[in-house]
Amino acid sequence: MVTEAPIDEHLIEDVTARAACNDGTGSLLELFFSEDLHDIARAKHLCSSCPVRLWCLQGALQRAEPCGVWGGELFENGRIAHKRRRGRPPKYRPAEIVVIDGVDVVVVPEIRSA
Repeated sequence: MVTEAPIDEHLIEDVTARAACNDGTGSLLELFFSEDLHDIARAKHLCSSCPVRLWCLQGALQRAEPCGVWGGELFENGRIAHKRRRGRPPKYRPAEIVVIDGVDVVVVPEIRSA
């Protein structure tokens, strides 16, 4: 869990410039707010190597972001959520391997019982 600490407003511009999701064009915006599981996995993968990931996650928790990937976590309705495919989940579903930027990323579906 991320501890809450006040965010220094003077550092926001510097932190934003260092973020992995900031390519200067806004072309990654759709990736971080997509409903597609592969897009969500790619967004989380970009966050995994981001130098400001924890700052981003902390800010999203404080603001209760309604949706999107923030700091490597998926948010829905202001809380950290776990996305799964539509329909009834099988009793056992193996992990999928998705290749993102030449790196194998394991996507493990969460299976919850009713």
